[in-house]
Amino acid sequence: MNNRRSFIKQAGLGLAALHLERSSPFLQPAPPSFTFDYWLWQRPNLSEEESQIKKRFQSYKEAGIRGLMFENYSRKHFQLAKEIGFEAHRWMWTMNRGEKELLENHPEYYAVSRSGKSCAHTPPYVGYYRFLCPSHPDVPPYLEEKAREQLEKDDVDGLHLDYIRYPDVILPVNLWDNYKLDQSAELADYDFCYSKYSKDVYRKETGIDIDKVARPEQSPSWRAFRYGQITKVVNRICTAAKDYGKPVTAAVFPTPDLARRIVRQDWTQWNLSAVFPMIYHGFYKEPISWIGMAVEEGVKALNGKFPLYCGTLPSRF
Repeated sequence: MNNRRSFIKQAGLGLAALHLERSSPFLQPAPPSFTFDYWLWQRPNLSEEESQIKKRFQSYKEAGIRGLMFENYSRKHFQLAKEIGFEAHRWMWTMNRGEKELLENHPEYYAVSRSGKSCAHTPPYVGYYRFLCPSHPDVPPYLEEKAREQLEKDDVDGLHLDYIRYPDVILPVNLWDNYKLDQSAELADYDFCYSKYSKDVYRKETGIDIDKVARPEQSPSWRAFRYGQITKVVNRICTAAKDYGKPVTAAVFPTPDLARRIVRQDWTQWNLSAVFPMIYHGFYKEPISWIGMAVEEGVKALNGKFPLYCGTLPSRF
């Protein structure tokens, strides 16, 4: 066990510790004995030689890793992973899409802040924060198409969704100094999505014109509406995945409360096969014991709907 812990600290990769029954991944709760399995998030290096990949993957296997989630598709990496006995899942950026062609041809697809700034032209925080608007009528089918492109591949065992949310209206507190921000209140530049598409759908559903609400960031129905728009995208992809008989999982914010509050993400309502909360305790200035508290909160909120597996990072991050 000490060797496994040492490997995990040195791997330099995202780690998810999974409580899974080995014979039936993602479909059943953990057995009473709590068999631990581990997964790694990976970015394939396309220039890496097969011999190097095999050697590295074999070291993962010996350390107790069960499967790999690849950020990009590389047939070489997927095939070698499966040869060694790993499950190989495609890790897909979902709402955050910065493809040049998409930005140039469909700037109207992108989310807009309360201050009127579009992610297509003025992304918040960092240049790669190019979030789509889930209420634009063309965005959900576009994302379903992107999901199907991965699911139809024979060597892809499942789909892992990331960035399935709005931009952070509030960053984890440990990052405030990095961006010279005080986000004790929800600032207009970071509160999304106020596109005309979101406003129109919300008005049709509720009869409320959000532009006439004095403090829209305090409106419970407006907040719930935005949770629901993301949920519809996720569940559409989950329905599509049934055509391939493959599971869909997601990397989500640490707890149901934090996810709803800071990225408008209500993952307890999603039709997933499993969820990986990103319980990065250092981001929130919390002790290691908070990891257990966050897991407990998520498990209770799900009430057995699907398995929850704690996502962490190596210590050097």
